[in-house]
Amino acid sequence: MSGNTARLHAISELSETNELKPKFDFIGDSAHALFGSNVFSMRVMKTCLPKAVFKSLKETVEAGSPLDEGIADVVAAAMKDWAISKGATHFTHVFYPLTGLTAEKHDSFLTPDGEGGAITEFSGKSLIQGEPDASSFPSGGIRTTFEARGYTAWDVTSPAFIMENYNGSTLCIPTAFISFTGEALDKKTPLLRATQALDKQARRVLKIFGHTDISKVAMYAGCEQEYFLIDKKFYNNRPDIMLASRTLFGAVSPKGQEFDDHYFGAINERVQGFMMDVDHELFKLGIPARTRHNEVAPGQFELAPLHEQSNLAADHQQLTMIILKKIAERNGFACLLHEKPFTGINGSGKHLNFSIANATQGNLLDPGSTPEENAQFLVFCSAVIRAVHLHGPLLRAVVATAGNDHRLGANEAPPAIISIFLGEELTKIFEQITTNKKKSSKKNGVINIGVDTLPTIPRDTSDRNRTSPFAFTGNRFEFRAVGSNQSVGGVITALNTIIADSLDFIASELEKETGGDETKLNTAIQKVIKQIIEDHGAIIFNGDGYTEEWHKEAAKRGLANLRTAVDALPAITGKDVVSMFEKFVTIQHNVLLHL
Repeated sequence: MSGNTARLHAISELSETNELKPKFDFIGDSAHALFGSNVFSMRVMKTCLPKAVFKSLKETVEAGSPLDEGIADVVAAAMKDWAISKGATHFTHVFYPLTGLTAEKHDSFLTPDGEGGAITEFSGKSLIQGEPDASSFPSGGIRTTFEARGYTAWDVTSPAFIMENYNGSTLCIPTAFISFTGEALDKKTPLLRATQALDKQARRVLKIFGHTDISKVAMYAGCEQEYFLIDKKFYNNRPDIMLASRTLFGAVSPKGQEFDDHYFGAINERVQGFMMDVDHELFKLGIPARTRHNEVAPGQFELAPLHEQSNLAADHQQLTMIILKKIAERNGFACLLHEKPFTGINGSGKHLNFSIANATQGNLLDPGSTPEENAQFLVFCSAVIRAVHLHGPLLRAVVATAGNDHRLGANEAPPAIISIFLGEELTKIFEQITTNKKKSSKKNGVINIGVDTLPTIPRDTSDRNRTSPFAFTGNRFEFRAVGSNQSVGGVITALNTIIADSLDFIASELEKETGGDETKLNTAIQKVIKQIIEDHGAIIFNGDGYTEEWHKEAAKRGLANLRTAVDALPAITGKDVVSMFEKFVTIQHNVLLHL
């Protein structure tokens, strides 16, 4: 069948099979009741665990205290009973190897009873530790094929969940994946170590500010996931898309995104049915999907969740990609997560929004109403500025893939030059600190819409800059260079580590300047911030990142322009980067790691 005939045949079939056949509705099955129904959450554990066991487990999850392995058998028994009530026949330790994908090995709950029947078993040992073959996973060259043993270790901070299939379900337990000698072989283990490093250094800074009640500090993240949908019949006629997830030949579409009429347009009914189906599955897994809309390119869409602790956000992001593809198949679509599946129109990114926060001090990147008086915010913000300037090439490297090379620097994505957008007001405040000339911040105005029945809208003090790869957006930063097909585990690990490094520098400087004397704190803070802006202010750029003028200016500022993955990846093995990771993330193992 020729290509033209195949296309016409696909169009004919599509016109006949476009009828919507919903498998559920949110009218009889409310989102509120559905949310988290397939998660072994704190709410579920509170009802099925003894009070002392629940208290111990909650302390580990919320405060980061060591896991009491003595409670494992009790937790495992309750988890098994809950899972079987949900139709589970097997359990699996889900892990995230260096492929950037999700891996799992399923084991049955059933054990023969010796009398021709079977019983269901799930021990604490089975919950805490698994042993998949590690020889076929990438290891960065630290292992050879005959060194096959690997371990999965229960990550109690990310709740177990049920993954449903049409004829049954499986209990999924998020785990870390390490080698026989304790090296990390996954995305989760370094992320958890970097999270601990961020917590430790952030607490040091908060203690200097006089806080005594300081709860666990963590990065909170949410990823805006862009993707394309194409009808499965067209997809099946394009071997290039099936094999490479992008077009390799063919004519440009006669209509692209010239009029931007697809962006935020009314969502097609069939696509909305797919989105509702996706939300249905995400809600059951406790994934707080919030936003859905048409993106700029025809056939392109976006899904965005609320922020969660970064480890959980990374796990949920992996699940989201799986579910998008799974539900697309169910609805007669193919979901494309490649960064640039079609030439001539926008590609897809995964914008990583993040803040740093805890339960007692709140969002540490929230400037409040008068940011020039919020010294604590300015210190944490300056830590990010220093981190990004020192380690911009590393941030470029952790988003460097062949697919993302097609997208970065085009008109739908930030350039490969890493810079920070702060906005006019915040930039002026830092400039005033360096010049010792204080002026009041620009007051928020209001936007008069000109229609009496519509309310006035408070005006933010800075606009959005969609050309910046790293932008401050009011009370968080947005790293816009992540590719749509990437795991965010490595990116979050890098962010946690470089910010922990800068907080370590700031805490050490403040401790040295004050010597424990609180009356010297304000002077010390101003001195440290001034030093950071003078040394690292070159990373701040509020203009148009697409212009050739910026490329020339960036070169004058000494900012790297690593256009391709080949250019960027060597930054990972830079001497300063290796030294930093050895200090904050790497753990040297001389004996077998105790799990």
